[in-house]
Amino acid sequence: MVADPILFRDLAYVFVAAVLGGGLAWLARQPLILGYVAGGLMVSPLTPGPSISDVHTFELFAEIGVVLLMFSLGIEFSLKDLMRVKWVAVLGGPLGIVLSIALGLATAAALGWSLLEGAIVGMVVSVASTMVLARLLLDRGELRSRHGRVMIGITLVEDLAVVVLIVLIPALGGLHGGDILALGKALATAAAILVPFFFLAGRILPRLLTLVAKTRNDELFLLVALAVALGAAALTQAAGLSLALGAFLAGLLINESDYAHETLARLLPLRDAFVALFFVTVGALIDLRTIATSLPLLGALLGLVIVGKFVIWTTVTLVFGQPLWTALLVGVGLTQIGEFSFILVQVARQAGHVGADIYNATLAASLVTILINAALVKLVPMWIGRARLAHAQAPAPAAGSRSSGALQGHVVVCGFGRVGSAIGEALETFGVPYVAIETDPDIVKSLRARGVPAVFGDAAQRIILAAARAERAALVILTVPETERARLAVRRLRALNPGAPVLARAWDLAGRDRLAEEGAAEVIQPELEAAATLIRHALERLSLPRDQVLAYLNRYRGAMESLDAGGEIPGAGLPRLHEVTLRGGDLVDQSLREARVRERFGVTVVAVTRASGETVLHPTADTVLRAGDRLRLFGLPQKIDGLLAGSEVLSE
Repeated sequence: MVADPILFRDLAYVFVAAVLGGGLAWLARQPLILGYVAGGLMVSPLTPGPSISDVHTFELFAEIGVVLLMFSLGIEFSLKDLMRVKWVAVLGGPLGIVLSIALGLATAAALGWSLLEGAIVGMVVSVASTMVLARLLLDRGELRSRHGRVMIGITLVEDLAVVVLIVLIPALGGLHGGDILALGKALATAAAILVPFFFLAGRILPRLLTLVAKTRNDELFLLVALAVALGAAALTQAAGLSLALGAFLAGLLINESDYAHETLARLLPLRDAFVALFFVTVGALIDLRTIATSLPLLGALLGLVIVGKFVIWTTVTLVFGQPLWTALLVGVGLTQIGEFSFILVQVARQAGHVGADIYNATLAASLVTILINAALVKLVPMWIGRARLAHAQAPAPAAGSRSSGALQGHVVVCGFGRVGSAIGEALETFGVPYVAIETDPDIVKSLRARGVPAVFGDAAQRIILAAARAERAALVILTVPETERARLAVRRLRALNPGAPVLARAWDLAGRDRLAEEGAAEVIQPELEAAATLIRHALERLSLPRDQVLAYLNRYRGAMESLDAGGEIPGAGLPRLHEVTLRGGDLVDQSLREARVRERFGVTVVAVTRASGETVLHPTADTVLRAGDRLRLFGLPQKIDGLLAGSEVLSE
């Protein structure tokens, strides 16, 4: 068998484009799918530069991405999430889709499109991207807020509706009189084939997965999962339905077993690779020349998504009894289209229902609406929150409480989620006055209702810190999880109040270092705290001397924080910090992973100072050692002495 060099060259182009586009999107803090589509534009035969020779070959690969995406959606689909928002999702979701289709039909009548094109456009714009929405809500910490739960519930229903739409779209062009009966007969035939199959599979599949799980073989488990997904997809296609429907139903079967999470964990890397290929292929199919000649069509689609969907979803959310502010936030959050819109318009194009102009305009509209939606989701909640608080009746302060304007020597708690609220409870227990800064207006109203001074807004903004009287505070505590927001908050706090200590948290060592550089007095790093706590409990369980345990922990923390834990510490044989210079030998030009300093010598490199003066704190395993580097080591004295005595590559 001779490999086709053109195919593998094109495959390399596709994945390089995915890496470049995805990397740029990540740097710009945009959804990765935007980067993938932009990467597809770079290697498109319709744009200058290197290009893939046969896009349609990759459309076949992209179909695998659709199957895996729908399979994983079935695995992740949760009825519990729907029940939390009940009617607004279960009934409101389909109602919103119907209204979107009606809006598409009305637009078709106004602009001279065919009714079929209008119906297709209405379906395509009716579904928002769950992936994009969930990412935006996670970044803002609003996934479990009221509007976050409503939006996710609606998009879950939309995702389920996509399965139905994928089945119906190919048959829409034939709905004339007696053809409706033929469509019903075809669906009944498919149901007669599929229902018994999935009933039997539901009984057999859990037992099969149990047998495979007992082998403890990861490769075999992944192969079985792929066989289930692709086999079910092939069966539904043979029954006259879509590949995506079979994959989704197979995922639902897995969801009912005890191995749903394990299957999803094994599947995700492969799914993400093929989904990236799908979006790159979508980008390669976009004809910018067609878009340039049909700007009015693109404008109409943007109007349907941004204005039309905002009005529809705000109205639907209000009809089902949600507050006005929640309805407005839901309407804003759903003003975008994404991956399933790509799939629907592709199905419609393959069925001959829409032309290249609507296809390309839909793809372009999805990119533009995701960018606009990301900005709206960030800005509109701030505007709504301020308006909501401005119109709210200010509650009378509880006895003994003070307004934020009268506070002096208080504590400012930035972020009042699970961590911040626990801190607030502790402060109240000891009678310490504090002001909370929070971006959730419901939390702010609740705090004010019980007499706790609270400011709505982002703690990284100077005006918000001033409203909390941060310049008079005795202590500031930052619990916001986003390192960049926390860093800006520390910088502005230092400008307002240079003397107040700032306590913060960071998810990684790099974030902790950046916060410390801005002036945070102490930064809690969860990994370090977890390691230190486990070490302490482990050593105490072994009944080792308490003073020795505490001494070791002091040394450990000092080394990990790159501080000199100098002075005599009780007990012999404790680790110490030691600096040496790398002169030459087999460690030079090797990474720490390759040099295996910890494995070979039992010593940890906690910092590397280059000959240029640059210091690398907490070097990763990929850090390369160079001649002239000064290494800071943490380890037992005899281990360090043994390294120095047994090697000529280091000198003190």
